[in-house]
Amino acid sequence: MEKRESYQTIYQGGIGEFVMKKSKFIATVEPAQTEKEAAEIIEEIKKKYWDARHNCFAYVIGNTNPLMRFSDDGEPSQTAGKPMLDVLLSQELCNVVAVVTRYFGGTLLGTGGLVKSYQSATIEGINNSKVITKKPGVCIKLSTDYNHVGKIQHIIGQDSIPVIDSKFTDIVVMELVLPQDNLQGFTNKITDLTRGLATIEKTKETYFSIIDSKVHLF
Repeated sequence: MEKRESYQTIYQGGIGEFVMKKSKFIATVEPAQTEKEAAEIIEEIKKKYWDARHNCFAYVIGNTNPLMRFSDDGEPSQTAGKPMLDVLLSQELCNVVAVVTRYFGGTLLGTGGLVKSYQSATIEGINNSKVITKKPGVCIKLSTDYNHVGKIQHIIGQDSIPVIDSKFTDIVVMELVLPQDNLQGFTNKITDLTRGLATIEKTKETYFSIIDSKVHLF
């Protein structure tokens, strides 16, 4: 099985604002799975804030060898897009796009002021978003008779294994998602407990996250 890594991303985007010397910076942070999706979000923001002086952006696509792009959109070089990208990287976010819109307040901010403003706005946007950790997992179907259900449920609870679904007919069938590294250990536990009478079928590899006490597959 290919080794995959956990990563942080945005589940629900957010908007943050920062004001410096009457210049208003509005950060829009959204999840983006592809570069095309990121580009579409950037264009939507540019249309929304068509009357703004600048719409700078940064994005990170992919959690292994990620694609990274940024734009200063007319601001002095290295004062907007790159500082925004630095924020995304420092918070270890993947599959995310940030656009910071600036309405000029009439006073020049200087290099330091611009960097601070674009970074501060981006941080506010992230703070107003829902950040989640996606963990590599394996979906399995566990089938057993009723004699072992109680003990299996105890192991599931003890190991904090998310249950996707359960069906109780002439047998019990549970659909579970396990952290990738736990598959073999869990299989060994169930095999020992039921003396091989329970069956475990791997249905797919996935990423999962617990959001508001519910398991979400990706």
